[in-house]
Parts: sequence; C-alpha cells; structure tokens
Amino acid sequence: MVPGFGAAAGRIYTTHQTGVPVLTQVRAVGAPFRATVVAFALLLAARAGAQQQQGEAALDVKSAAHVRAEYLADLDTLHAKIVDLAKAIPADKYNWRPSADVRTIAQVLMHVASEFYYYTPRSIGGQGPADYGPAQAKNAALEKISTKPEVLDHLDKSWAHTKSQFAASDPSKLTGSYQPWNMPLDRAAFNMDGDLHEHLGQLIAYARSVGVKPPWTK
Repeated sequence: MVPGFGAAAGRIYTTHQTGVPVLTQVRAVGAPFRATVVAFALLLAARAGAQQQQGEAALDVKSAAHVRAEYLADLDTLHAKIVDLAKAIPADKYNWRPSADVRTIAQVLMHVASEFYYYTPRSIGGQGPADYGPAQAKNAALEKISTKPEVLDHLDKSWAHTKSQFAASDPSKLTGSYQPWNMPLDRAAFNMDGDLHEHLGQLIAYARSVGVKPPWTK
C-alpha cells in the first residue's frame, strides 16, 4: 500500500500486504523528515516483498525436519482413528448419511483416502501415485467406492503412499515457501491437518449417529 499522509496533523500511515505493517504518527513535521520516514517505509516494504518472492527461509533445516516429523506423527494418529472407525462401522451403514445433500459414510472415508493419495503428499512438495491421473476426476471416482473391504484397502494404500512421500522429502527443501502450495511447511501442515481433523470429527458424529462408539473412548 502506498504511504498516505494526514494533511493537517502530519500523520504518516504505511502498511504492506506482505505482513510487515509500519504505522507512524508524527505531528507538525517538516518535509525533510517526512521524506526520510517515507523512504524508510518504502525500504521495509520492498525488502518484505523481495523476501516473499524469493521464498526466504521461515525455518532452518533442523526445524523443518522437526515440523515434518510432528506433522507425520499427527497424521499417523488421524489415520489410525479413521481406520478404527471404518472397521467399527457395520458394512450395511456405509451408505448412511444424515441428509441427502452431504456425503455418505463411505464417501467421507474415500474422500480421506483421496487426500492421503494426493493432497497430503502435495502439502510437503510430493506427488500423487504415478497412475493417479487428473486429481479431480480420480477423487470423484474414488468417492463412488462404497464396499467396506475396498474402502479399508484404499485407506491403507493411500496412507502407505503418504508415508513414502514423507520419507522421500528433503527437509532442506522445506525451509521456505515451496511448490505446489507456495507456502512454508508449518502453514501447509496446519492447513492439511486441519482439514483431516475436520473429517475425523465428521466421522465420529456419523459413527455415533448409527450407534457406533469410537473404539478409543472409554
């Protein structure tokens, strides 16, 4: 944002969309001082823009490796709980849904599988399976699978793929913003983890609605 001046009070407000705000209020200042403040504010804005464009490291390699490990550990817990629910829910309830405009139990489980096949690997700069094809079409096809054995099989295969992509990732490449999401690892982990936790909560509610208590609860 271009710096602006309050004419009478000599106020100078400077903010920048990159997340580096500069707010300075000066009363009754002369033109040379205004010019100095403006120049300094523009320098900060330019530096922030350059950092963003260059993907300046948000983490060092050790920190990136730690975040990756903690991210994978939480995903492992998520996967285990989702599989526990999938096993506990009777096969004849897999097509149950609370209303016609939302996914069935099987569709939610297969949606999770599609995220482990494709989006979770992408969150660390990885790839979907070599034969996955266009993600949108493949994900839609996966959600048509509704038999319990097939769903459980895909939950295991997709998780195995996610783990292989984590193992193949290089922490030195995850210290700043990276493709394809163009964000640092901590933000990517929060985004992907948050979505999967939402689906875990959804599946817990679905399970209880069909009389199934989450197996890990007392």
